[in-house]
Formats: sequence, structure tokens, C-alpha cells
Amino acid sequence: MTYLPVLIFLIIGVVIGVVPLALGWLISPKKPDPAKLSAFECGFPAFADARIPFDVRYYLVAILFIIFDLETAFLFPWAVVLRHIGWAGFADMGIFIGLLLVGFIYEWKKGALEWE
Repeated sequence: MTYLPVLIFLIIGVVIGVVPLALGWLISPKKPDPAKLSAFECGFPAFADARIPFDVRYYLVAILFIIFDLETAFLFPWAVVLRHIGWAGFADMGIFIGLLLVGFIYEWKKGALEWE
């Protein structure tokens, strides 16, 4: 009897998870056509094998995003606690910004900032 609330909670969770899916499947219109059943990839049909190598610029743009995303994610909390962490925290953030700057310069030299 001590596990009765857990069992009720599990049953309610399954009902809340399964009933909307089942209702959607039952109520939704089912009119399949080739366009609906085809694989959707960026608005046009796939034209090559999925295992083709990517251009290196794709990875450079991803690295660029990570550089700016990390910088933004760490600068705000650092700025809030700057008074409390003192010069050691300031130096640590300087090292962090320096490493991000090295990554940014690498991106710039590789031409990731030049859009074609």
C-alpha cells in the first residue's frame, strides 16, 4: 500500500503521455501522397548520398558559433561577480578571452567570415 501513490502517478503519467498521441493518430486525416511520404531535406529532394564529406567551411562556421556563444555565456556571469573575484578572476577571464581570440583569428585566416 505504500507504493499506491507511485503507481497512481505512473498511470496518470502514461495516460497523459499516450492519450494525446492516440487521439492525434485517430483523429488526424490520413491522405498519403508521394510528397508527404518523401524525405524532407531543406525544401528540395535529396540529390546525393548522405555520407558525402562536408566542406571544411561548415566546421569553421560551427567553431565560430561556439566561440561567440561561449564568450557570451561566460561574460555575463563574470561581469556580475567581478567585484567579488578580484584580480585573479580578471586574469582568468583575460586568458579565456585570449583563447577565444586565437580561435577567432584562426577563423578569420581560414576565410570563414567571407560569405559566398
